[in-house]
Amino acid sequence: MAAKNVPAWAVRLRAERRKRCWSQTEMAKQLCEAADSATRAHLPSRESIVRRIKAYEAGQHQPDDPYRLLYCRVFGLSEEELFGATPDAPAASTTAPEDDELDALELARRCAASDVGNETLERLELAVDDLATAYPRTPPAVLLSRVRRHLAYVAQLMDARKTLAEHRRLLVIGGWLSLLASTCHIDLNQFRAGGARLRTAAELAKQAEHAEIAAWCLETEAWQVLTVGDYQRAITLSQGAQALAPRRSSAYIQATAQEGRAWARLGAGPETRDALNRVAKLVSALPMPDRPEHHYRYDPAKSEAYIATTLSWLGDPAAERYARQVLARLESPPEGPPRPRRAVSARLDLALALIATGQPDEASEVTLSAITSGLLVPSNYWRAGEVINAVEARRLPEASELREAYREFCTAPARPLSPANGNPMTDD
Repeated sequence: MAAKNVPAWAVRLRAERRKRCWSQTEMAKQLCEAADSATRAHLPSRESIVRRIKAYEAGQHQPDDPYRLLYCRVFGLSEEELFGATPDAPAASTTAPEDDELDALELARRCAASDVGNETLERLELAVDDLATAYPRTPPAVLLSRVRRHLAYVAQLMDARKTLAEHRRLLVIGGWLSLLASTCHIDLNQFRAGGARLRTAAELAKQAEHAEIAAWCLETEAWQVLTVGDYQRAITLSQGAQALAPRRSSAYIQATAQEGRAWARLGAGPETRDALNRVAKLVSALPMPDRPEHHYRYDPAKSEAYIATTLSWLGDPAAERYARQVLARLESPPEGPPRPRRAVSARLDLALALIATGQPDEASEVTLSAITSGLLVPSNYWRAGEVINAVEARRLPEASELREAYREFCTAPARPLSPANGNPMTDD
């Protein structure tokens, strides 16, 4: 029986394979034999293709080219029959749910006495919260598409007649949406687009005199430069965000935590622990927000995840204990749904901690699980690359499998760190 929440196309892939009494290894052989000579020359090893088949049948991500075409050849089915419209996903409607939502908003606006109106603004503010809450569990490309639609609608409303108060609320909505769009771009390693969105968010925050959005803009930029190895600038930006943010706000806490992570990358133990202590004091009296998945609302569980990351980057042996606790909580939370994307990051923290404590075998296993999950965003590829570099430096037999999986699943430009100098380097 298919597992819950496995997409229909993934169930079909498994059913078609089993109908032919093929193992996943035999399925890999059939895919290879269906390829022409030019395609076959660029296919990875059979073991690597088997890992892909497992990921496809688990519904972690759809096959892309050339595997999509090869599946159709092997099963003798069209792409639509294998991956497209099904009884549980009818093709009759091509309108996205977000379009329906915006159509409803537009109708409500036109029925109101004002050109913009309080109801339209309230519903847009709720939509911003919904999108920010969807961030931890939605692929960044998918979420970015939704955010773009809302930004287009906000831009349309900017030309409508409205009061000064309505105009400011619209600026704030546009600021949050631009900030979230920038975060999605950064997750996808689309730094130029992310920077443009970030500048727009900062400008809207300035016009609206919204200190928290302005602080989040600096904190987000700090994360971006940290991913490419500019740790000193990440510290400067994090401290600038703290200076702008309202005291004890989520932006203030996040910027303090970000500062600690940047200090850890520089190997500055006292400064790192000072930042961690400041975060601990800020979080100690913090209540659990009603929507802890909200990207712009800091929650106590996020603090523990940041401690695990920071200590693993610092090479502190205590990181292993924190990372295991965080991973267990994210995968089987006492309340609320699991947080699979955060759990993948926690696996990389645990892997790095295991390297530091002389457990490279388990580190390899944990990293392979993170890489093949289909949930690792491009902005975190370099973190997986860092563990792989460490495994390769120890000449372990698992290194080749890890590197091959990295090349297979982490296809966007990546920045693994060289253990020799700690500087970012590209893999392409």
